[in-house]
Amino acid sequence: MKVKYTLIKTDKKTGARLGRVKFGEMEYETPMFMPVGTQATVKTMSPEQVKDCRAGIILANTYHLWQRPGEDVVAEAGGLHKFMNWSGPILTDSGGYQVFSLARNKKDITEEGVYFKSELNGARLFLTPEKSIEIQNKLDSDIAMSFDECPPASADYQYLKNSIERTLRWAERGKKVHQNKEQSLFGIVQGGPYEDLRRWSAEQTVALDFDGYSIGGVANDDECKDDMYKAIEFSTPYLPEDKLRYLMGVGEPVDLIESVARGVDIFDCVSPTRLARHGNALIYGVRDAGISGLKEKRINLKNARFKRDFTPIEEDCDCYACKNYTKAYVHHLMRCDETFGATLLSIHNIRFLIRLCEKMRDAIREDCFEEFREGFLGEAAQS
Repeated sequence: MKVKYTLIKTDKKTGARLGRVKFGEMEYETPMFMPVGTQATVKTMSPEQVKDCRAGIILANTYHLWQRPGEDVVAEAGGLHKFMNWSGPILTDSGGYQVFSLARNKKDITEEGVYFKSELNGARLFLTPEKSIEIQNKLDSDIAMSFDECPPASADYQYLKNSIERTLRWAERGKKVHQNKEQSLFGIVQGGPYEDLRRWSAEQTVALDFDGYSIGGVANDDECKDDMYKAIEFSTPYLPEDKLRYLMGVGEPVDLIESVARGVDIFDCVSPTRLARHGNALIYGVRDAGISGLKEKRINLKNARFKRDFTPIEEDCDCYACKNYTKAYVHHLMRCDETFGATLLSIHNIRFLIRLCEKMRDAIREDCFEEFREGFLGEAAQS
C-alpha cells in the first residue's frame, strides 16, 4: 500500500518531528531507524530477530538484488516480502550509490545512464533511470527510490549544479515508467553544502510530486559533519510537512539526533551490523580515557578485559542478547570466530538505535527534545 505520513507534533525549540507512517493496516511512529538488508537479509539475523528488535521498515539494495539472484527470480517468488519472509514494509534504494562507486571515470556517466563494471564477473553493465525503476517494480518493495547521480562530496559548485539538473531529468523519466501502483516512489534532493543548490533541488523535486522525499549526498566518506548538517538544514525547510523525509545512509547516534533536530524522519545505515561483526557494541555512558566523541559509546567485546565480565552488554537494554547473555560469553564467541557472537551484537546494536529513536519520539512528545539532545551530546563529550 502507498505510504501515508501524518505529522503529529513538531518540537517547540527545534525542527524535530513526531510522525506516523501507515502502509495499509501497518502503522509506525517516526523518527525511525531502518535496518539494512542489502541482500534481502539483515546480516547474521533472521527476520524474526529483526522484528523482535521492534524494527519497522527495512532497506534492501536494488543493485545487489539485480546482480543476484535477479529481479525476475524475486518476482517469481512473489516479491521481496515473500522471498525473504518479511511481513513489514521494505524500502529499496535505486542502486545509484553502488553504480557510481563502480563507474571508472566521468565518461561512464551519460545522459542516458551509467556504465560500470560488475563486481561479480567484471562484465560491463549499464543502468538507466528506467531500468532502476523497472527492477524495483519487480522487487515489489513498499518504497522505491528515484535513480539519482551521486556526486562526490568534493565536487565543485558547477559540477553539483549540472548533477542536480541531470538528477531532475532522471527523476522525471523514472516517474513516467513507474508501474507498481501499490509502491510509493520517492524523489531525492542533492546539492552538497550549498544552500541555494539544496533549495533549488528541493523545490524542483517537490514540483514533480513524489510520495516522499530523501536527502542524498550526505553519507560520503569524505564529508565533514558541518557540511552534512548544513545539507540537511538547507533541504528540509523546502520539503512538504505532510510527506516522509528520509536521510540516506546515516546511522551514527549523534547524527541521528542532529538530523532529527533538523526535521528528518527516517534513516538507514549498515553500521550497526558492521560494527557487530568486528566485536563492537553501542552502549550508553562508557568512559574510556583518551577516546572522544561517539567512540565513547562503543566497547569492543574482543578485548581481554571482558573475559570474566558476567554482566549484560548493557544493563538496562531490553534486547534478546542483553536479556540472555553476558559480555564474557559474547567475548568467547567473538574470539572463536563464532557467527552467533556477531548475531548477538547485531541484535543489540540495531535495538540500540531503535531505542534511541524511541527516546527521541518520547522527548518530542513531552516537549523536551532539546534537553534530551543536549544531555546526549554532553554525555558523549565528557570523560
